[in-house]
Amino acid sequence: MKSTSQQTEANKKWQAKNREHARYLRNRSTSRSFIRKQASLEDIEELESLIEQRKKDLSDR
Repeated sequence: MKSTSQQTEANKKWQAKNREHARYLRNRSTSRSFIRKQASLEDIEELESLIEQRKKDLSDR
């Protein structure tokens, strides 16, 4: 098994090679965390409408 510093270096190397996917994963994690821990009822209602619009946009492709 790799030591902590070796694993950190491997993680940095992967992130450098996969910038877009790393950004996607980070944004998804932030979004989920916000919804679970901080979102008010108004926030959730707005997000629901945004999600429905996004679904419609994706299905129209």
